[in-house]
Amino acid sequence: MAKVITLGEIMLRLSPPGYERFLQSSTFDIQYGGAEANVAASLAQLGHHTHFISKTPDNSIGDAAISTLQKLGVDCSYIARGGDRLGIYFLENGASVRPSSVIYDRKNSSITTAALEEFDFDTIFTDTDLFHVSGITPVLSPQTASLTLEAVKAAKRHGAYVSFDLNYRSKLWTENQKEKQSLFCEIIKYADICFGNARDAALCLGYEEDGIDFIHGDYSICVDEVHMKHVMERYELKYLITTLRNSISASDNGWSAAVCDGKTLYHGDVYDLHIVDRVGGGDSFASGFLHGFLSGMEPQKALNFAIAAAAIKHTIPGDINYIRESEVLALMESGGNGRVQR
Repeated sequence: MAKVITLGEIMLRLSPPGYERFLQSSTFDIQYGGAEANVAASLAQLGHHTHFISKTPDNSIGDAAISTLQKLGVDCSYIARGGDRLGIYFLENGASVRPSSVIYDRKNSSITTAALEEFDFDTIFTDTDLFHVSGITPVLSPQTASLTLEAVKAAKRHGAYVSFDLNYRSKLWTENQKEKQSLFCEIIKYADICFGNARDAALCLGYEEDGIDFIHGDYSICVDEVHMKHVMERYELKYLITTLRNSISASDNGWSAAVCDGKTLYHGDVYDLHIVDRVGGGDSFASGFLHGFLSGMEPQKALNFAIAAAAIKHTIPGDINYIRESEVLALMESGGNGRVQR
C-alpha cells in the first residue's frame, strides 16, 4: 500500500451527550479529531502507511490525542511537541429542524506556533506517494500558512501527488480574505487532486468566470459539468471532486458526489442517510476517494467507494471513521439495505 502524509491540527472535541443542548447538559463526551487527522486515520485503517504532521502540547492531553491516532495505525513520529494547548471545539448535535452548532476555542493552540525548523520535510517526504492537506490548516496562523506552502513544495519535489481539500470554514475567513485567497492560489499550483467546486473556488481562490455569482447564485451551476471542467482547467488539476448533499433536515440527508477528470463528470451512487454524526463526513469521503485513487480504481469506482465510506461515517459518533475496506465494498454491493450480517 501507499505511503501517505497528512498535515494539520488534531483537536479535542467536547459534546453534550446525545442531542442535549449546551444549556441543559452537565457533562461532555470527549472525542479527538481534525480534518487531516481524520483522513490519516481512515487511510491507515484501509491499509496505507499513513503519517501525521502536527504539533501538540507536551502534556497528557497531547498524549491522549496522539494515542487516538496511534491505535488506528497512524505513524505519529513526525508530530512536534510543545506550545501551550490543544485546540478545542464544542459541538452541539442537531436533530430534525435544529441544526448542529460548533463553538471553537483554538486560539494560540500548539499547531499555530509550529515552526518550519521543527520538521525535516526532505526526510519526511522521502518515498511518499501522496500528501494531503485541507484549507483549514493554512489559515490558522502565519506559521501554519508557511508550513503548508513549504510542505506542498516538498511533496512535489519528492514526486508525491498532492491532495488539497479547500474545506472553506467561514469562521476562519472573517478577515484578510484577499491575502488568504492569494495563499491558496499558491498552494493549489502544486495540487493534483482538489476537493471542491466552483463555489469553493470562488470563496477560497477568488475564482471568477463571465460575471457568474458562484457564491450567492444557483448552486447547481457550481457543480455542473461545464463549470467543474472550467475550474479544473484553470488550476491544471488531475481530479476535482465535490460532495452533493440534499439536506432534508439535520437528521436526514440525501448523499452523493461527483468527480471530474477534465473529460467527464462522473456522478456517484445516492444514499438516503439518517444521521448519527455528520462531522468528519467530508474527511471520510476524501480518504475514500484517495484510497481508490492509490489502489488503482477507475474514477467511477473510486467515487462510489468514497460515497459509501462517508455514508458509513454518518452512522458513527465522533470525528473519525472506524472502518474496513470490506464493509465499504459490502455497502456498495448491497445499496444500503442495512440487513444484519450473520
